[in-house]
Amino acid sequence: MEKIVCSLTVLFEDPFWIGLYERRCGAGYEAAKIVFGAEPKDPAVYAFLLENWGRLRFSPPVSGAQDAEKAVNPKRLRRMAARAVQPGRTGTKAQQAMQLMHEQAKLQRKNSAREEREAEAQRRYTLRRAKQKEKRRGH
Repeated sequence: MEKIVCSLTVLFEDPFWIGLYERRCGAGYEAAKIVFGAEPKDPAVYAFLLENWGRLRFSPPVSGAQDAEKAVNPKRLRRMAARAVQPGRTGTKAQQAMQLMHEQAKLQRKNSAREEREAEAQRRYTLRRAKQKEKRRGH
């Protein structure tokens, strides 16, 4: 009996969200690319696959070595899933450094904008108080 393995990966490929549908049938490997546009929700992806399964255009079968599937320890599988879900663990060291620099610049802009806003509010308040005093003095 021939084993068929299918997988769908949704990822962001600038500027659109795409779905990469892969299937292994015997020794062959086929792939199809689906362009979603905006970030799709899980039910929308599932509904799309149900409606458009027959219209998917898969690549010609590529023969390759069958992936050796070995059993993975459940504890290891749990650790791998937790590691994949953790934020901030992706990218190279350079990407992480650039992200840190971006975050610091963002905080600095936020603080300076807040200080400027408070200074402008204080200036308007003192101007308003000066006008009120001038009105009370009379002519």
